[in-house]
Amino acid sequence: MPHPLLARTATDVLLGGWSDLASPAAAASLARTGLDWVLLDMQHGEHDDRSVRDCLRGTRPGDAPVLVRPPRNDAQDIGRALDAGAAGVVVPMVSSAEQARAAARACRYAPRGNRSWGPHALDAALPAPTPEQADADVLCAVMVETRAGLADVDAIAATEGVDVVFVGPFDLSLELGTTVDDLLAADGEDDPLPTIARACAAHGVVPGAFAATAARARRFRELGFRFLAAATDSGLLQDGARQRVAQLRG
Repeated sequence: MPHPLLARTATDVLLGGWSDLASPAAAASLARTGLDWVLLDMQHGEHDDRSVRDCLRGTRPGDAPVLVRPPRNDAQDIGRALDAGAAGVVVPMVSSAEQARAAARACRYAPRGNRSWGPHALDAALPAPTPEQADADVLCAVMVETRAGLADVDAIAATEGVDVVFVGPFDLSLELGTTVDDLLAADGEDDPLPTIARACAAHGVVPGAFAATAARARRFRELGFRFLAAATDSGLLQDGARQRVAQLRG
């Protein structure tokens, strides 16, 4: 059964906002714009344990679900993000089925996984979910962004507990000796992005990607990707400021 958040991907694309800035106000603003999900980036963004908890405390019913990219594929890092109340994780640098299995198991309690019990209540008046409910609600996305990950993508997509295979196009293009734009332009059957999308379709998982711009998001959508980071908070801030300055000086 697909994750509840992903039900719409059968007919639509889920658009996400990527939070680089350790700002609860910025994260809450993203979560209330109509985006389908928001991600707090602990790998390359400013977020740390404190900002993740502060951002999650700043959410309210009706906001977009908030995910976290932990700094590494580590059971403790993944568990801390989920304990803080994240709806799921996008795990970086997953290059094999074994690493995908480790990420998926870190998201679930025994017997499905090895997540340690110890949720931090964001609101002491709210009961902690049961392990069974927590397992059902968590979303596990793994990032394919290396040559080894691309080579093993069919087995990664087939891994139990993986909901989304998420492309990191910048690292992947670096590994392949190309550019992001050339990676996106390559649409032959055996080219990297069609290969990833095909593996996901074969195993019933959702293909996703970091797009960041509208043009790249449209291209990923054309290639069959359904779970897209369409903008970053820092990028939106810069774009909005440039647009306003151009309007006033033009």
